Amino acid sequence: MRVIRKYANRRLYDTQQSRYVTLEDLRRLIIEEEPFRVEDAKSGEDLTRTILLSIIIEQEQADSEAEVFSNDLLAQLIRVYDMSSPLPLARYLEQGTRLMLEQQKRMQSQWQQAMRHSPIEFMRELAEENMRFWQNALNQPTKTDDDEEEDKSS
Repeated sequence: MRVIRKYANRRLYDTQQSRYVTLEDLRRLIIEEEPFRVEDAKSGEDLTRTILLSIIIEQEQADSEAEVFSNDLLAQLIRVYDMSSPLPLARYLEQGTRLMLEQQKRMQSQWQQAMRHSPIEFMRELAEENMRFWQNALNQPTKTDDDEEEDKSS
């Protein structure tokens, strides 16, 4: 697992690549499903959760059209924390999000398969196959009439 150290100056250091990284760099690691742990450089305390929340906040502020957490949803989440016996919300959100991502991947795959077998794609693949056939055929020496005569006399 990749270790990222957070220093007092708020800078993040990737120990595997020996370079400073940004929250955007860590966001890319998440998208690439590269596991990492963020720890305090002095104490070794695990800061991963705090950094993940920072990445979410940065994304929410950067693109208002891709806003996931509305004000109403955030208020509801705060109310969940105040319940005497909180709902198992973390597990529910994790499972729901995992299911949504799996379904999205499946739909993208099915869409790509459908697009791959469209009439235009089929014609392109057929043309490429024909081109390979003719290139192979033209590159192979053909028998001449003289060669055929030699074969008959042998």
